[in-house]
Amino acid sequence: MQMVNISLNDLEIRVFAIGPRAFLKENPMLSINNTQMDIDLIGISQNNNGSAAVAFMSYTSMVDILSPKLFNPTKKTEKIMMSTVLSATLPKTTNTQLPTPVNFTIKHIEDLPPNSNLFCVYWNHSEWIVDGCYLLQTNISHSVCSCFHLSTFALIVQVNPPEKDSDPVMDLINIIAVAVGLLFLCLTLLTFALCQWNPRVTNTALTNLCISLLLAHLLFLLTQTFLKYIQPRRLLCAVLAGVLHFCFLSAFVWMFIQAVMLFVSVKNLKKIRSKQKEVLSWKYLIVIGYSIPLMIVGVSVGLFSNGYGSEKCWLKADKDFLWSFLGPVCFILAANTIVFISIMVIIISILKTMKHETLKIKQAKSDKQYIKRVMLKTVIQFYIIGCSWILGFFTDYNKVLEVVFLFFNSQQGTFIFFIHCALNQEVRQLYMKWWQSFSAACRPHTTKTWIVQH
Repeated sequence: MQMVNISLNDLEIRVFAIGPRAFLKENPMLSINNTQMDIDLIGISQNNNGSAAVAFMSYTSMVDILSPKLFNPTKKTEKIMMSTVLSATLPKTTNTQLPTPVNFTIKHIEDLPPNSNLFCVYWNHSEWIVDGCYLLQTNISHSVCSCFHLSTFALIVQVNPPEKDSDPVMDLINIIAVAVGLLFLCLTLLTFALCQWNPRVTNTALTNLCISLLLAHLLFLLTQTFLKYIQPRRLLCAVLAGVLHFCFLSAFVWMFIQAVMLFVSVKNLKKIRSKQKEVLSWKYLIVIGYSIPLMIVGVSVGLFSNGYGSEKCWLKADKDFLWSFLGPVCFILAANTIVFISIMVIIISILKTMKHETLKIKQAKSDKQYIKRVMLKTVIQFYIIGCSWILGFFTDYNKVLEVVFLFFNSQQGTFIFFIHCALNQEVRQLYMKWWQSFSAACRPHTTKTWIVQH
């Protein structure tokens, strides 16, 4: 067993080595420049025929070369080094696998700034990254970093920009708008469940779109309402973020399926009397509608499970993890826009054909009225298939756009109800029957009074 200490102007080294005949009752605690390293040297020696050595180094001037700005370089935030640059290695050790994580207790070299986050990082060729290291605990003066491997380490604080003050009025308007949208989503699902639809009409995509939007908006509203209670429970926060990721992706996939169904329906307008069938069976649509978002979430969890559970219990921005949601959304919005343009081209072609035709028989008039109603609904469908979500990419630059986006985002269910329920003649007749039955049930019964004379 041997301990070696080396001190230079900009470098301090502590080396501890044990041989096969040495006997350690407890692991050594190596201290250097207000930093302590706790490593399971006994376990390492057992995996190397009883011999092991560890070298612990501190570089006081290495900060100028390995700058904290090289941590999350894409984020334009202030980064401050809270420790000297540290290195740990196992010299002349064959099996360098750590039986347990190594812990570094680091004294902060500066005061911790407000509104900041601490990160335990290691140097990976060209930048500081967090893989394999995490912040175990921290207080005003010290932090404990735990790592699953040995390398060059540091403690870096990232100062976040001040958050925008929450507008109570906007928050209240948003809650009311989301609540209204949820109400109409429930009414739509209730209508779809109780109405006897024409067998040629399929509502598989719309029904599942409503279910996905209902779950996504409801869970998001509850999460943000009780955020201060959920946020300290990091596992619950991460799980909720994953479920929200799945629900919103499901909604967008069903928007795409609805857009395709709409395209097929409009394409068949010239064959109104032909029997229209689903593109696929509802069973296949269910599999497609939910398996795609499930696979995306599964791959995201497998590649970077720590990406879930931000301060808002959503996806973290680390390693561009937000693109696991934005990527599919951008693709679907682009595809839906192309589909809608194709639909409009078909509609314009039909209008030109109608313009040059003469009115022949009464049935032809009814067909043309049907086409006009379908075309009006088709134009409004641009909103239902999610193309209004494009506004979300520009809300950071314009307050008015943010308000418009929040309104359209929350009222998607409302528009679905009015287009597919309130504007449907059969559904209106059914509503009228329900209302008449309800009124009759609530009307007080008249009773005859008999006067008995003695």
